[in-house]
Amino acid sequence: MRRIAILNQKGGVGKTTTSVNLGAALARAGKRVCILDLDPQAHSTTHLGIEPDGRTPSMYDVLIDNKPLAEVRQQIDDNLWLVGSDINLAAAEVELAGVVGREVILRDLLATDLPSPSGRGVGGEGGFDFVLMDCAPSLGVLTLNALCAASEVFIPLQPHFLALHGLSKLLETTSLVAKRINPHVRVTGVILCMCEANTRLAQEVERDLNEFLSGSRTQNVPWNQARVFDARIRRNIKLAEAPSFGKSIFAYAPSCHGAEDYLALAMEVLGEPMPKVVSAKVKKISSAEFQEAQG
Repeated sequence: MRRIAILNQKGGVGKTTTSVNLGAALARAGKRVCILDLDPQAHSTTHLGIEPDGRTPSMYDVLIDNKPLAEVRQQIDDNLWLVGSDINLAAAEVELAGVVGREVILRDLLATDLPSPSGRGVGGEGGFDFVLMDCAPSLGVLTLNALCAASEVFIPLQPHFLALHGLSKLLETTSLVAKRINPHVRVTGVILCMCEANTRLAQEVERDLNEFLSGSRTQNVPWNQARVFDARIRRNIKLAEAPSFGKSIFAYAPSCHGAEDYLALAMEVLGEPMPKVVSAKVKKISSAEFQEAQG
């Protein structure tokens, strides 16, 4: 199981959009995906059509009351599940302040308490192919839980100059977690979101980012093998509209550029080539079908 924290302490960079639509793309490729909404704003929950009313069991009940994840998750689509959030999660930062081992609560739950959605087998390692954690725009207890539970970190980044400034703090936090709690966590890559690739600014930011990552190859840091994903998430109005309809981009506008971009990202995450027949994204497709379309 790949446990991926989608993380950036800066808001508005595409964390939720990436969590939901990458998860939906992976699910359509036949992978079993569970999205954990770790943001009290509950944007992933709303994006997937669930009302964060504070009455439905959520990540708050998981972290505070040790409610099993299997009892909280909801199936959204074939191969896609959600453990939702609501405003109550904002209180978790305070309520967990005096709890010993508060940073590893989620890690322990994922290891022992996420049985297979098919009902066969027990334990997070056998239950899902991917767990995607949509993190809050902060570096508090909730985000630390995600970093301690994750094996990988994806960083959505808008290609603007100021976005690079916050990156160093995020990488510093990841390094501290790797040294003290979770030595297995690695930054896999940076996802460029809301791209306007033809602008000079975007090209300069991408060049600086690649130079920084290349300079880290010989260092003993969690991002020494990180890369900028080849897939670029272009500005697309359909991506902005989809949450208001409670749908992923594949359910809302499967033929738009946003769906195409997230499909390309999913294939890159899976290590598979993009099919020549891009229209294949509108249906549920297996890895074998992608290979056949490529041929």
